[in-house]
Amino acid sequence: MVSEESAPTQEINISSHEDSPETAKEAPHPLALKTTVFPHLPGVYLFKDTDGTVLYVGKARDLRKRVVSYFRQAGSTSAKTRVLVSKASDLEYVITSTEKEALLLESSLIKKHRPRYNVILRDDKNYPALRIDLRNPFPRIEVVRRLQRDGALYFGPYPSSYAVRETLKLLNRMFPLRQCKGKHLVPRERPCLNHAMGRCLGACAGKISQEDYRRMVDEVVLFLQGKTDVLQQKLRERMEQAAEALQFEQAAFYRDRLQSIHSMLEKQNVVSDRFMNQDVIGIYQETDGTELAVLFVRQGVIVGQKNFDIKEPQGEPEEILTAFIQQYYAEGRYIPDEILIPASIEAEEVLGEWLSELRGKRVRIWPVKRGDRRQLLDLAEKNARERFISHRRMQQRNAGLLESMQRVLKTPRIPFRMACVDISNIQGRHAVGAIVVFDHGQPDKSSYRSYRVEGKNEPDDPAMMAEVVERLFREEPDLTASLDLLVLDGGKGQLNRIHRLMQDLGMLEQLPLISIAKEREADRGEKGRGFYEKIYIPGRKNPRILSSFPEILHLLQRLRDESHRFAISNYQQIHRHELLTSALDAIPGVGSKRRQLLLQQFGSVENLQNVTREDLKKIPGISEAIAEKIQEVLGNQLPDGAS
Repeated sequence: MVSEESAPTQEINISSHEDSPETAKEAPHPLALKTTVFPHLPGVYLFKDTDGTVLYVGKARDLRKRVVSYFRQAGSTSAKTRVLVSKASDLEYVITSTEKEALLLESSLIKKHRPRYNVILRDDKNYPALRIDLRNPFPRIEVVRRLQRDGALYFGPYPSSYAVRETLKLLNRMFPLRQCKGKHLVPRERPCLNHAMGRCLGACAGKISQEDYRRMVDEVVLFLQGKTDVLQQKLRERMEQAAEALQFEQAAFYRDRLQSIHSMLEKQNVVSDRFMNQDVIGIYQETDGTELAVLFVRQGVIVGQKNFDIKEPQGEPEEILTAFIQQYYAEGRYIPDEILIPASIEAEEVLGEWLSELRGKRVRIWPVKRGDRRQLLDLAEKNARERFISHRRMQQRNAGLLESMQRVLKTPRIPFRMACVDISNIQGRHAVGAIVVFDHGQPDKSSYRSYRVEGKNEPDDPAMMAEVVERLFREEPDLTASLDLLVLDGGKGQLNRIHRLMQDLGMLEQLPLISIAKEREADRGEKGRGFYEKIYIPGRKNPRILSSFPEILHLLQRLRDESHRFAISNYQQIHRHELLTSALDAIPGVGSKRRQLLLQQFGSVENLQNVTREDLKKIPGISEAIAEKIQEVLGNQLPDGAS
């Protein structure tokens, strides 16, 4: 593959070529002249504006044929293509050896430049999955968000954290494997409370043999693979054997698990008798946006779905489907046996080959036209259409609400984009400033920012907030310019301090400012005393009480609560890291490099307390003496070779 750094970017002098392009008729676009020297080879092309900003990245099996198509007569191209060409002032290309290399290079360039006219997935998080490492003598079920080629078994993905928690809760009830954290089982004299509650087999205290524990692990794998008929048959045989041996308590144990599996299966809706793993991609498109719905079908059962709202830019369905598959599965997500799509796409073969290589097993991208697969696709498209309509209704509702907010708060413009600033710390230590952004009343997580407060070590929220706001203005001018309202989580002290800062920076005319504070005072209702939200506005003596405008108040509360949550989560992350760092700093022989290695390998003090001396000695630079000292300082007195 031609790498981004080593690939030759072709710069072409327009004035040196007089021939008009093959398809241009009259008044050709200046860039159309460049297409006459484009090669008939696979590669990637880039449209740029006058500032050199990449507007669009595309791939092609034949660069010349593909790029020439952008300069056809206006009636034969889409509105998006016409706008792109009108804004472009430069055109470059990179040659690759194969179309698959062009696909990978295109992904890399889109991720780097995030071009304005490419389809960009806004939701870039990995969905949770379940992991079981069968190489461990006493494995446990883990929740992970990234699938790796590490020899372990992965099941999922699940559409939400709630879905995976519910599945894990069901598994822990039916198959009481160990729930203690850590890669290896830590021996104990007495088992934990989960064993007393019947939720763990007590392997740590020797209550179950390794063979019997592995037998239950195999049952979990059968269950997660959807082979419930095989599992039920095995459990039924063990129940009968236990009953014949007069082991009635053991027989009741197997009976209860059989009943749990039967109840669970009754709730599932089997949509395919193929019992395959499929992702079904439905698409719904109108002039102002596109909605994608992905149904997750696992072993013939729909286990969840995920939606993607693509506001802009507009593109043809084939282009959007190609970009979605390319970006969605590139981040280590689970790749199923089949990906069902509503229409053929140009890169269908090369995408299937790429996905098969990633998975290590054949993957088929299937444009569906009939049969039970078509029914699944119709369901996905119906979900996409309904979600699109729901989004647009919500946008219309929020637009009216924001117009009302402008009138009530007397802001110079409608606050379509609002940012809220919050500070999280304990007595000034590990202080973090968080900024969240709501766009049209909904969280825009790509615009969230967090800052480690550096100028203060003692409690001083107004000064800390001033530092965070000043850094926002200085380091994020584009984000700042996009805001219509700045909200502070605090009272008059925070408002006055930030007001002076913005006055000194000349920002008062550019960005309106308010603060929201939660204070106690007499309740005017029937419940006595309660919490009241007060809205402080610069230049106004008394705060606004928005009890007469509950929807506006609720939106501001949501914004404030989200900033508070984001600030606390960042503070906790820094606080945990500091605790771990300080604990390791107290160990003789552990310097910055060894500390970093331990952090990368084990992640937390709790995990370090649960590892064996042999595990510690596997870390480069950790000798027997240092491993022993680590266990001594962290309170872990495990014997050599314990597991």
